[in-house]
Amino acid sequence: QVQLVESGGGLVQPGGSLRLSCAASGFIFSAYGMKWYRQAPGKERKWVAIVDSTGRRKNYADSVQGRFIISRDNAKNTVYLQMNSLMPEDAGVYYCNIDRRGLDYWGQGTQVTVSS
Repeated sequence: QVQLVESGGGLVQPGGSLRLSCAASGFIFSAYGMKWYRQAPGKERKWVAIVDSTGRRKNYADSVQGRFIISRDNAKNTVYLQMNSLMPEDAGVYYCNIDRRGLDYWGQGTQVTVSS
């Protein structure tokens, strides 16, 4: 079955960086685009970034454009989110996501806290 396991979250000061990872299994990873979402407390989950199956094409939400970088390693079945110049409004639980055969799959999420 599809499994997505996020890691790499934590507490970081404003202006700092974090690198999130999402390890995938249970499907042909190299055949699917992958997405990152985030959810702040009391707010709905929002899309952050997407990378295509090859890793060549990427797109970002306006709020993170120029600060975040999504990438993937198909040999390791892992997608990454490099987050730079973090701001308090970047805080929340970050989830990776795959839309496979019309179904959405989510990991358990990893918490990112941005605070001085």
